[in-house]
Amino acid sequence: MIATPAPATPLPALNALERRSAIGLAAIFAMRMLGLFMILPVFVLHAHALDGATPALVGLAIGAYGLTQALFQIPFGLASDRLGRKPVIHAGLLIFALGSVLAAVADSIQAVIIGRALQGSGAIAAASIALAADLTRESVRTRAMAAIGISVALSFAAALVLGPVLGELIGISGIFWLTAALAILGMLVLALLVPTPACSRRHRDVAPVLGQLGSVLRDGRLLRLDAGMFLLHLGMVSLFVVLPLTLTDAGLPAARQWQLYLPVVLLSIGLMIPFILLAERGGRVKAVLLGAAAALVSVMIALAVLEATRPPAMPWLLAAALVVMFTVFNLKEAILPALVSKAARAGDKGTATGVFSSSQFVGAFLGGLSGGLVHQAFGSSAVYLIGAGTALLWLAVLVTLRPPGALADHILPLAATPATDTKHLRARLLAVPGVEDALIAADEGVAHLKVDSARLDWARLKLIAAAP
Repeated sequence: MIATPAPATPLPALNALERRSAIGLAAIFAMRMLGLFMILPVFVLHAHALDGATPALVGLAIGAYGLTQALFQIPFGLASDRLGRKPVIHAGLLIFALGSVLAAVADSIQAVIIGRALQGSGAIAAASIALAADLTRESVRTRAMAAIGISVALSFAAALVLGPVLGELIGISGIFWLTAALAILGMLVLALLVPTPACSRRHRDVAPVLGQLGSVLRDGRLLRLDAGMFLLHLGMVSLFVVLPLTLTDAGLPAARQWQLYLPVVLLSIGLMIPFILLAERGGRVKAVLLGAAAALVSVMIALAVLEATRPPAMPWLLAAALVVMFTVFNLKEAILPALVSKAARAGDKGTATGVFSSSQFVGAFLGGLSGGLVHQAFGSSAVYLIGAGTALLWLAVLVTLRPPGALADHILPLAATPATDTKHLRARLLAVPGVEDALIAADEGVAHLKVDSARLDWARLKLIAAAP
């Protein structure tokens, strides 16, 4: 049978409510992540003023938020199904603000660690994504989620520039106070700008489902992608345990380090675009990822050598190394989540993404902890070798990775969803040319599909959806 192509209709635009929702939630994400990230490039430079500070404890303070974020992210999302999205998000932002205040008034490194852990406990990501799904139509949801993802990426870039400037002007305590203020501002945005949904329901395409965790954790391809994100953030956070010190030793004082970060970040964003196009449009995803991992191994070794030898041209060599490193980081941040979405089975996308995100935060925690311990025991050069080792492990994982095919997620609204005979309906859907996997979500009144758009018989699919 010849597949019936989908009608060439223009993509619908976000309506006013959806635009408000996307802008408001993106702003909340950006303010929260900006607060978490701003201390990365400066904390190690100021932490010596805290009672009890050691390199190991400084590293733990940098990464402490990751452990609690990973532990509470999925529970917060599930709680929002029962208690409501906005109350859970407000509670998370309040916890985040309290952690920021505790860190701001702390005079010991132990108190800062507790504050950072409390910051991570306000894990609102899953609940916020679920709220975005409640407030958007399925046809425009991807664009709303993209706005949130872009806000997180921009907040990281902004934090690298603002952190050194603010660290010099208001100190680490001032940055934590500012972070608390941003959390309160986020609560105001949530209350005044983000609409309240008429009803909240489970969205398997964006939110985790507890019953799916087992199948997701047994999926070898998803586990490889989770390992990639884990290793990426372990290496990246461990880097910031020593990188600000290295830049200072190279003749770039804390107040001027933004002058290096700004062009490096902008250049890395520009450099990653051709590689994304090569991966997505050229069908060279695995080759691009293998090349990125190899480049990361090389640049981390180069940073270790530079730290050990301190050549005269060190500032320029550091800049070149950081351009490569941030290009790889941005590239992986763009490609890996898309691969998770493609690799997840129909209806498992929200759960797979939740596990993937949790692996990122566990990596951040272990990166800070291991970076601090290694810095204390073996010095700065050894910390860069942690990054080289994690990149080498990632390279080994990638060798065995089979990239997912070019399948798309499709949510099919059903005119009637049988409560008992879902197996028969699923069989009919799988018989449609181009439908590779299907999950009937009776509670949502939809079928979650994995489809090959080039082969899909859209007309037949619509007939099944419309059948009583």
